[in-house]
Amino acid sequence: MGSQEVNDVDWQGKHVTVAGLGVSGIPAARALYERGALVTVVNDGDDERSRAQAAELEAWAAARGASGGGERRGSLTVRLGDGDTLPESTELVVTAPGWKPGKPLFQAAAEADVPVWGDVELAWRLRGPDAAPWLAVTGTNGKTTTVRMLASILEAAGLRTAAVGNIGVSLLDAVLGGEEYDVLAVELSSYQLHWSPSPRAHSAAVLNLAPDHLDWHGSMDAYAADKGRVYEGNRVACVYNAQDTATEDLVRAADVEEGCRAIGFTLGTPGPSQLGVVDGILVDRAFVPDRQKRAQELAEVGDVSPPAPHNIANALAAAALARAFGVPPAAVRDGLRAFRPDAHRIEHVADIGSVAYVDDSKATNTHAAEASLAAYDPIVWIAGGLAKGATFDALASGAAKRLRGVVLMGADRGLIREALARHAPEVPVVDLDRTDTGAMSEAVREAARLARPGDTVLLAPACASMDMFVNYNKRGEAFADAVRELAGESG
Repeated sequence: MGSQEVNDVDWQGKHVTVAGLGVSGIPAARALYERGALVTVVNDGDDERSRAQAAELEAWAAARGASGGGERRGSLTVRLGDGDTLPESTELVVTAPGWKPGKPLFQAAAEADVPVWGDVELAWRLRGPDAAPWLAVTGTNGKTTTVRMLASILEAAGLRTAAVGNIGVSLLDAVLGGEEYDVLAVELSSYQLHWSPSPRAHSAAVLNLAPDHLDWHGSMDAYAADKGRVYEGNRVACVYNAQDTATEDLVRAADVEEGCRAIGFTLGTPGPSQLGVVDGILVDRAFVPDRQKRAQELAEVGDVSPPAPHNIANALAAAALARAFGVPPAAVRDGLRAFRPDAHRIEHVADIGSVAYVDDSKATNTHAAEASLAAYDPIVWIAGGLAKGATFDALASGAAKRLRGVVLMGADRGLIREALARHAPEVPVVDLDRTDTGAMSEAVREAARLARPGDTVLLAPACASMDMFVNYNKRGEAFADAVRELAGESG
């Protein structure tokens, strides 16, 4: 099945195993059932939430079967607490993106010569012949912001679009939902790309590359290779970060359609076939008639919110993809002006006693934290959590001169403390020996004690949140709550 094209599979009676309930698994199971597949959903968890999801899905299938048209519909069953066993007669596995390649289920599939697709692969195969083209974005950091910026720009140009994929909106729902789009802004994670060899974007961007999820991919080379898949078969533009040579290397290695161009973006003055910044203006020297001599003004730095350096880079990448699709300059400006970032992404919470409190809980790895730390000076840094195999020496060394103090919490805070001792020994560090959710309130109080007027207290954990919080959103909410509590006391 690996090389087949759009709607190329006769699903009637095909035994398909869907790995995982959730944002991707449930839409996949439903789509396959509607096409006559014999679907078995397997799930690691057997908790209350999983049981409720399973019951709802099976009830949905029963109701659909009873409503008529059953000759095209298949069957659907769910197995909870048994995510490692490959069901008998399986002809295809469709997996949730986060399931690790080393799981016994996939090993069994490989031994039985059963292909494994991700939900993105399935969406690509099921899209109609007149489906909207994809403008795809991946990278270690900034994906969601860039995709939402891109969608805002496309909307400003009057195009029917949606931000979909790893952003939390299922690609399957977008492709099969019946709404007509002119173009889709698609966020793709390294997990999704790993399981999706076939998608071919109109244009795609890799924003940056830094060590992340190495416990899942096994090595930096494997991680980069999966990211690079986003360029395969691009038709118009491969957008890369001119200040991150690893992204340009991925463009050079990609097999693209004839005439597809490499388009760089940079925070400096752009060369030909690049977008960049000149005197506070975002300019385009790629999609203009005479790119050797001319540049097209797109927007001002002040049109980007917030105008932190890494967010300007996100805006340039979004602009490059939009321009590749033929969007006029005015729509780039209008779309960037209209865009507002999601919560917990360098979000200003409050000013207390001339100290700014900023929530960047989304900085779940060292690369994201590095970008966040570069946007402020001086800083009282709140960090720590689950390191996911990361090391912190480069981060500590690079941030040392900006740090007023550091407050550490979470399971792997010791790794950051040791890196700071090596590279910033003069910076005071408060080590909170606790991993309960209430630690955030103490962390904010300790940060306030260290801060001086004009400083920024910055939550940029450089770690995942799951040791203490359900997700980074809950961590950011706890920070904001603690800041508001502090503001109430100060008032």
